Amino acid sequence: MRVGLRGMLVAMLAGFLTVSATVPVAACTNFLITKGASVDGSTMITYAADSHVLYGELYHTPAGRHMPGEMLKVYEWDTGKYLGEIKQAPETYNVVGNMNEHQVAIGETTWGGRHELQDPNGGIDYGSLMYITLQRAKTAREAVKVMTELVAEYGYYSSGESMSISDPNEVWIFEIIGKGPSADDESRRGAVWVARKIPDGYISGHANAARIRQFPLNDPDTLYTKDVISFAREQGFYEGTDADFSFADAYAPPDYGAVRFCDARVWCMFRRAAPSNKISADWVTGVDGAEPIPLWIKPDRKLGVHDVMEFMRDHFEGTELDMTQDIGAGPYELPYRWRPLTWKHEGTEFFNERATSTQQTGFSFVTQSRSWLPDPVGGILWFGVDDTYSTVYIPMYCGISRVPHSFAVGTGSFQEFTWDSAFWVFNYVSNYSYLRYRDMIQDVQLVQRELEGRFLADQPAIDAAAKALFEQSPRLAVDYLTNYSCNAGDATVKRWRKLGEELLFKYLDGNVKDEHGKVTHPGYPESWYDRVAKATGDHLVMKKLKAEEEAAAAHEQADEMRRTNIANAVITLLEGRGMKVDSATEEKIRGCKDTKKLEKWLIDAATADSAEGLLVKS
Repeated sequence: MRVGLRGMLVAMLAGFLTVSATVPVAACTNFLITKGASVDGSTMITYAADSHVLYGELYHTPAGRHMPGEMLKVYEWDTGKYLGEIKQAPETYNVVGNMNEHQVAIGETTWGGRHELQDPNGGIDYGSLMYITLQRAKTAREAVKVMTELVAEYGYYSSGESMSISDPNEVWIFEIIGKGPSADDESRRGAVWVARKIPDGYISGHANAARIRQFPLNDPDTLYTKDVISFAREQGFYEGTDADFSFADAYAPPDYGAVRFCDARVWCMFRRAAPSNKISADWVTGVDGAEPIPLWIKPDRKLGVHDVMEFMRDHFEGTELDMTQDIGAGPYELPYRWRPLTWKHEGTEFFNERATSTQQTGFSFVTQSRSWLPDPVGGILWFGVDDTYSTVYIPMYCGISRVPHSFAVGTGSFQEFTWDSAFWVFNYVSNYSYLRYRDMIQDVQLVQRELEGRFLADQPAIDAAAKALFEQSPRLAVDYLTNYSCNAGDATVKRWRKLGEELLFKYLDGNVKDEHGKVTHPGYPESWYDRVAKATGDHLVMKKLKAEEEAAAAHEQADEMRRTNIANAVITLLEGRGMKVDSATEEKIRGCKDTKKLEKWLIDAATADSAEGLLVKS
């Protein structure tokens, strides 16, 4: 995802795309899970679409049939710029978000690469490429074919991209970049690309950095353009042997930003999925000579859909990059940093970490494609809007005929707040929780887990009912799942708005109300007070005015006199009862600065067996 307008009003059935919100470079995260790496045999991919100006909504394009000779107008997904026309397919498939009715799903992250390779005359951009392909492909492998044929015929407009492509059986990573301006050189039309199937039982990820390096040249599960290596040689990007050729190093030479802001997100997911691998942080922290993180790994255990949701909720907790622990987190361990991402101070450039969870997410999802179920039942887009850490992933089945009103295109926009919009309701809750994050996120997660837990617990029964209906009539199954997904979405938004009201009541004005509604003032964490004290010296130390000091001295003098009188009375009473008060005991009594203890000794002296026993007893 990159700079441009978005907030897509997908209308490909009518032959066009329109868009309305900008999206910055280095903005997205994808994780890829093969069926052999999942608990139930699902394939899964994830996508976080991040932008400070992206309005999160759930796109829907119904299936359609088209006349011979019909053309499809293509508008750049990012900016709305008209790029031209392409031939429309005779049949197009139903698409919900980034998943079609055949359980094919596609996500992306932009890495840019060599800027001179972008073709301003290309006829199709990466965003249009994704959504047009979803309308035309029944498998992941076919999706690669559709995309590469489209860019070969019409030219590729965008910069470097990584894409995740899944179907019920396979998961692929696909990387592509243009060949430069084609206006005066037709040989530049199209793109260079590599696609690799993730081995079954393994997982992968990409996050705005090219990931495919060396690849096998004679492998049915590795596809590439015939000139991917020769073109790099012609341009002076590479001089070695074919076997040693690295797509990423040739077309997107890494810099510190690419490894720290981008690869670090994949590194942290790998670290959580396979702690036994002990994958070093050297690459992502820029250690000279460090090995790149691998393209894929085998997880320590098989992963469920909830595990993968949790991968999307990450701020590097528990690692050397933990965003909750440095001073930027403030007193309440807020794991977000307001932009810009880098800044200069006294001539030195600094940066903030960039984690998978980030405040500017427009929408995100986790897909499930399940080969053992009919397509309308087997494919689920677990969809959420706003910050992944505090969103709720709601099941949107891939064959549904409409989407929840609160998530639908047209319900709201980035330019105007409305309670009808899921995007605005979730932002209302998350942005308020940022004020006292350590405390408030716990309240948020209670409701989040309640809702997601219910969806996950109900999933087997919903699947079984839909499958039974499908066997009677596919239309019945689609209608049933449409109603289920729409009700789940709208009910979630209603509950989330109620949560926002509860948070406002509980945390009003920096206070915290207890379970009885009583206002308490818990103050800042002790660790924060320690930082403040060390940072400010005596600037915030409470001082006494001269009059206060004189009054305090007089009060202390009066207290000292009272203690002396009580101590004398204790000794007199003991001696009056015929008890010997040795010098050590007398010293302890007269040296006591605790008035209440002295008063107790005076009472107990009337019944004490000895002077020493009085002190022991007390």
